[in-house]
Amino acid sequence: MVECESPSDHPAALNRFVDLLGDVAPSFARVKTFPGGRFGRHVVCEFDLFGKKKQGQILALGHSDTVWPVGTLASMPFRQKDGRLWGPGVLDMKAGIAFFIYAMRILRDLETPVAHKVVMQINSDEEVGSESSRALTEKNAKRSQFVLVLEPGTGLDGKLKTARKGIGDYAVIVRGKAAHSGLDFNAGASAVLELARQIGKIAGFTDLRRGITVNPGVISGGTRVNVVAAEARAEVDMRVPRLKDAAALDRKFRALRPVDKRCTIEVAGGLNRPPLERSPAVVQLFRKAQTLARDLGVTLDESSVGGGSDGNFTAALGVPTLDGLGAVGEGAHAPNESILVDRIADRTALLAKLVATL
Repeated sequence: MVECESPSDHPAALNRFVDLLGDVAPSFARVKTFPGGRFGRHVVCEFDLFGKKKQGQILALGHSDTVWPVGTLASMPFRQKDGRLWGPGVLDMKAGIAFFIYAMRILRDLETPVAHKVVMQINSDEEVGSESSRALTEKNAKRSQFVLVLEPGTGLDGKLKTARKGIGDYAVIVRGKAAHSGLDFNAGASAVLELARQIGKIAGFTDLRRGITVNPGVISGGTRVNVVAAEARAEVDMRVPRLKDAAALDRKFRALRPVDKRCTIEVAGGLNRPPLERSPAVVQLFRKAQTLARDLGVTLDESSVGGGSDGNFTAALGVPTLDGLGAVGEGAHAPNESILVDRIADRTALLAKLVATL
């Protein structure tokens, strides 16, 4: 899987991975694919497991896309060294997909009865916002009693994720009036200068005590050094731990007003991935996993993280969602991306035990 490179922006590569997934899926799995628009296809895999009439559904969530361009294997080859497996996408998150497939094989081989229908959905656009897969994710989540997210655990302890921040993107566009900076300076209204004033306000929306961060990350504006800028733009990332925080921030963005009244401000965007909040249902599911891990001789802790996953969508629907059940390692999106070999067995066993006992 790691050697089948699959960056988000390469549909053909993603579809090759989808074909590979169909080849390695066990014979007792029914594999369907769904169009991904400008991305690769999405996959839904339903496992035929032992047990009487199934009551409800367990949804396992993963993604096929990575942040690594095709050709990265030349500098980051898949290899085993120093007790780890290395390579682009091995941690985030092809190992988690492999673990779940083998966990279902374990249950089938042991003829273990399972009370729920078990479905694994693999999306092709998670790393770039889940634009085309969100509707499919939410549709399958609404049919499910539990969602298990195959993203990697937190840190080298492999903590599970019981909370994730919601993520939003804003574009703040300032329009002023162009003029020659030498011949007619006073006739101009600088959009760049106005945006600089606004950036200070926007950065002030950050509230670290409440876990809210607002980052003006990309700034552009102006055409030439001798022209008073007619337009400038800021791309802003926001992260919120609670849904109510997003609504309050949105009001602040919409309330931005120019200091120079000759300028105008346009605000676009908003929350695109709701937070995964640590609800009682999420905690109950984590406690279940913690007990099962203890039976395996593993101490399991929980964590709250700033990054999002497709589990954010399912948790926002009120479906108990447990994230971070994939590999244990480090270096996601970094050259040292790797997983610990000696944590493969217990993570795979935990997935099998969860599915069997829920």
